[in-house]
Amino acid sequence: MEFVDPYHIICMSRLAKKPVVIPPGVTVNLTSEMVHVKGPKGELQRPLPEHVHIAASPEGYRVSVDDLSDSAQRGLLGLWVRLLENMVKGVTVGFERALEVKGIGYKVAVAGKEIVLDIGFSHEVRVAIPEGLEARAEKNVLTVRGIDKELVGGFIVTIRCLRPPEPYKGKGIMLVGEVVRRKAGKAAKAAGAKA
Repeated sequence: MEFVDPYHIICMSRLAKKPVVIPPGVTVNLTSEMVHVKGPKGELQRPLPEHVHIAASPEGYRVSVDDLSDSAQRGLLGLWVRLLENMVKGVTVGFERALEVKGIGYKVAVAGKEIVLDIGFSHEVRVAIPEGLEARAEKNVLTVRGIDKELVGGFIVTIRCLRPPEPYKGKGIMLVGEVVRRKAGKAAKAAGAKA
């Protein structure tokens, strides 16, 4: 009977077993400290941690670490496969997230390099659009596009935090398709108790 070492079965990330395929028109430049990805939509770079290595292979690019027995290093395998995939997707297709502004009198507009929000305060809220992102407002839907997934997601969260959706009337800023769990107010509870 052939001996199977359980260490190699449990320690290797399933994501890291598959290479990251690079589509035509995308170039990846590697140094010991940095990974650069360039494509039709732009260029991204990210510093490499000390123990993570990315190497070219005939199938694509593979991610490895110095010591698989170290759980901290092992945890970086799947993370860096996803980060590299997101960089490749960003420079080829890009990322897009959309927010919906719900509420009576609530409005969103894009004015130059700023997003202007009327969200129930005594004043307009103006938020500068970060470099590298594009924003578009149609009716009450704000769409943000960019090549850096973290930048797009972080900016969307910043906008949402200005007026998170509240559970009683369902108004606020929410992701398109987000389900807000509604609560019955005091009047509805009182009416239910009398019945």
